[in-house]
Amino acid sequence: MSAHAVTAEKTPKTETVRSVVRFLQGAILLGQAPYVAGNTLVEHAEDAEVKIPTNCTSGTCGTCMVTLLYGKVPLPEILPPGLDDYLVGECARLACIGLPIGDVDVDIRPPL
Repeated sequence: MSAHAVTAEKTPKTETVRSVVRFLQGAILLGQAPYVAGNTLVEHAEDAEVKIPTNCTSGTCGTCMVTLLYGKVPLPEILPPGLDDYLVGECARLACIGLPIGDVDVDIRPPL
């Protein structure tokens, strides 16, 4: 057998680690769902059986505002009416239009 031959016994087993979107309220984990590319935070919350209040579903009203604790939820080039620079500075995201990338933790804000 050549030095480059690999047998099934010597091939390391790799586990597939799926990204997860987690929903917290303070230190309490409300639920989590497997990351699905193209799904909004609201859609992930529904998969996790977590209720995020929504109204307009277009980023206008701010009802679905959450705080990004970890991970990436990119902002649109032009901020929607439901966000401003101050809120973005406080890590606010709108769950109805927020598209997470990979592992993400968000804090559900109490209703305003």
